[in-house]
Order: sequence, then C-alpha cells, then structure tokens
Amino acid sequence: MPENVIIYVDENSVCAEMGVEPGDVLLSINDMQVQDVFDYRFLTQEDSFDMLIRKRSGEEWLLEIEKYETEDMGISFENGLMDEAKHCTNKCIFCFVDQLPKQMRPTLYFKDDDSRLSFLSGNYVTLTNMTDLEFNRILYYHLSPINVSVHATDPKLRVKMMGNPKAAHLMSKLKLLYDAGISMNYQVVLCKNVNDGKRMEDTISELAGFMPLAKSLSVVPTGLTRHREELPLLQPFDANDSRVVIKQIESFQTKFLKEHKTRFVFAADEFYLNAGKSCPSYKAYEDFPQLENGVGMTVLFEYEFFQALRAVKAMPRKTHVSLVTGAAAYPLIKRLCSKICSRDVVVEIHMIKNHFLGEMITVSGLLTGRDILDGLEGKPMGERLLIPSNALRDGYFLDDISLKELSIKLGTDVVEVKINGLALVQAIL
Repeated sequence: MPENVIIYVDENSVCAEMGVEPGDVLLSINDMQVQDVFDYRFLTQEDSFDMLIRKRSGEEWLLEIEKYETEDMGISFENGLMDEAKHCTNKCIFCFVDQLPKQMRPTLYFKDDDSRLSFLSGNYVTLTNMTDLEFNRILYYHLSPINVSVHATDPKLRVKMMGNPKAAHLMSKLKLLYDAGISMNYQVVLCKNVNDGKRMEDTISELAGFMPLAKSLSVVPTGLTRHREELPLLQPFDANDSRVVIKQIESFQTKFLKEHKTRFVFAADEFYLNAGKSCPSYKAYEDFPQLENGVGMTVLFEYEFFQALRAVKAMPRKTHVSLVTGAAAYPLIKRLCSKICSRDVVVEIHMIKNHFLGEMITVSGLLTGRDILDGLEGKPMGERLLIPSNALRDGYFLDDISLKELSIKLGTDVVEVKINGLALVQAIL
C-alpha cells in the first residue's frame, strides 16, 4: 500500500490550523489504517476524530480534529485514490487499448477497472474485477452514483464479449446496488452483429427495470483502429446501420419519456454523424448525463458557441488563426466558424486524417502530433494554431510529440483550447 503523502494544504482549512504541511504523511485516523480514499472520506465525515501524521522530520503528531461534519479537510494527496488502481483482467473483443500500436509509452497500455475511479472521476467499471469484499465496500459506503459498463445483460453474450466468466453475474450485482439505493449510469459499447439489434433492445429493457435508480444509459459504437492483428473481426457501423440504431433508441426514448419522464437511453453523437442526421435538440439531452461518452457533445458545443458569440461586444480589428480538428467534428466546426468569419476575422480549418490509428478513427481527441505535422505541410497557419485540448495529455500527443515541439516545427504559436464553444470563441477572437 503506498504512503498517503500530502501534497497540498488549503491555508484556510482545519488541517492548516493544526500545522499540517505538504510532505507530511497520513498514518491513521482513529487508530485505523486508511486503505484508500473511501476510508479517508468515511472516517473524516465526523465532527471530531484523531488523526496521526508523520512530519517530514520523522516526528509523529497525533492531532485532535474538530470541525463541522460537512467541512472539507482541505488537504490533497499525492495519489488521489490513496491506493493503487485496480487493473482490468477482461479480454473484451472491442478493447481500445488492445488496438494501440506497439512500443508506445507504458502508461497507455494500463487498463483500469476501479470502482473508486467510477465514483471520483466518472470512469465506467465492469464489476468483474473485484472481490466480494470490495463489492461489499461499495454497498457499505453507499458509493453513489456508480457507472457500469454493461454491453449486454444476457449472461452468455456478456461473457463472450468480455472474455471473463465473472461477467455472467452482472444482473445479480445490479440488483444488490438497486436494493442498497445506489444510483447507476450505464454504458453499452455496441458491436455490429454481436450485441446490436434485438440483443440491444433486450439490454435496454432489462436495465430500464432498475429505474428510477437507473439514471441513464449511453449506446456508443466500438472504435476500430487499424491495429487489430490477432483480434476478433469486427465491422464498423455504416450509415444505414446507424440509422437503424437511432430509430431503435428513439423509440425507447418516446416510451420512457411517457412512462418515466426521462428518455433514459441516448445514442452517441457518432451514430448521428455516421447516419448523416442532425443530432436531437438541446433539450432532448436533458441534463447531459452521458456527455463523457460522446452523447450530446455536438449540441452542447454549438449552444455554448452561440451563447459566447452573442456576448461579444466588439470584434477584433484583424485576426488570422488556424485550427485543427478530426473528420467527425469538421462539418460542425466549419459551419460554426463561418458565423464568426469576416473580412477582418479569418479562420483556417484543417481536417486532419488519422493515419496513426487508422482513418476509421475520426475524433479529434486521438489525433497525433505527426499526423498534424503531415496534414499541415504547406498550409496557411495565420498568427496562431489552435489545438483541441483532448488531443493532449500533460502537453503531449499520443505519439509523444509535445506541444512545444509542434510549435517549433511549424514555426508558429500553438495554443491548446478546451473543448467547449466558449473557449473556441475566445481563442479565435
């Protein structure tokens, strides 16, 4: 178990008042060893308790903490989980990590499947990579909501898709979560001729049986790279396939909206883009519960863009910028930027093809530095180049080219832009 090293202390917090400093180590609370972040949060909910820390000098201090029950301790740890992340042992036929090229940085190949990350970061978990004790901790701590990767509710089909016999026990575990009053969000990665069609309809119907604690379900198409050697043969969804999926899901939405006042199930934007159909209205996504799964991102981005544009009081005298995007978002970005362009405001939009992972990967978040360099060769850059932030991790692209290196090679300023309409308007103007 890693040490719980404190890296930040809020100067206005109770811990700061007690002399806690960055570099100190949390040893125990009320004589109990803190196994992970859930133990920490549970044990610090009370209004008074003892906390043992080890100072950088090696001294151990026993602090008598008194605070309001809802008051935050004001400290952050070196490891957010306060434990090692749980590794996924499934062998999913659609796993994206298994489709990455070889000889990339090791961290890209780590597959987490940790219920604690589901609660803290919104990650989706399969519930297959935990012991009964770990599952019971979810019930004991009432960790809600929890996000579950389902894919199929039929036991045999789920085992086939995930390559793990434990995948067969999903519905009994969901029933335990339901009985404990824990809210759930679900995800289905849809594979053509595997879990689509009638199988998808059965999955949606069975998951809906857990409403109202079942809050939302996203259906997303599997991402297929060109690096699928020795992996199961899977086919992409074409325009007609996507239209069929949309029709099935919208039929369920009509039914659920009438019966439960929520649409519950949502199709990823990618299905609408593949089908050549407009995404539903802003209101149709309710409170955007599945945004991180690419559901409603297009509509929300457009809404934010026009809200920001309406707030602009004065256009710049002259500006000339360029931006890159993937093939999926290119039509939207082109249409939006046409509303901002004028004689004095010039925006060059460059659609970058993904040669690194394959041209079936069309999202901007998986663009690489090399593909951007190749795609921009001889193209106008303007005063600066705008790069979507989801293509970067700590300043580096997937292929380890840095933002700084890209700027030097292109000979222009390169600016990372957050993925929302407001940020885009601000970055251009």
